[in-house]
Amino acid sequence: MRKTEPGGGPTAMPPFVASDRPKHGLRLVLHYAAFAILATIANLGTQSLLLSVNDGAIFYYAALVCGTGAGLVLKYALDKYWIFADPGRDIVTNAQQFSLYSLMGVATTLIFWTVETTFWIVWDTHQARVAGALLGLGIGYCVKYHLDRRFVFAGRSGLAVRYAAPAAPPA
Repeated sequence: MRKTEPGGGPTAMPPFVASDRPKHGLRLVLHYAAFAILATIANLGTQSLLLSVNDGAIFYYAALVCGTGAGLVLKYALDKYWIFADPGRDIVTNAQQFSLYSLMGVATTLIFWTVETTFWIVWDTHQARVAGALLGLGIGYCVKYHLDRRFVFAGRSGLAVRYAAPAAPPA
């Protein structure tokens, strides 16, 4: 698929993008929920893998960080291309956009970690930790969608696009 940049020339959309238009309505909700579930599986799967080696406090915090990283990278790619139909741009703009996306995730990650850790401390069981993680991730993803829509993938008004280096002129 091809999409035209505001500056004029077309940019190639990755071949796995379903549409060059952002999703709306029920389709948006279903895709976003499915992608949140996939990122949650990546997150908790990574945590479980690390905690299977050792479930001590140091490994627990390492599992939180590694799981969050795995979920973040997967969710960014899915959101960028499928939810917001954001075209591929130059490496500088993509790096700025990923940085902003990650920054928006800091507050939502704190929600997730706080709920998960609270459940773990209060009930001291693996099942409670997972329940807290699922609840925290659910709340966090709802908040994150609204932040990303407003600040990261807002087209020409998005912060990442607005402060990005100008695109190179077409050859």
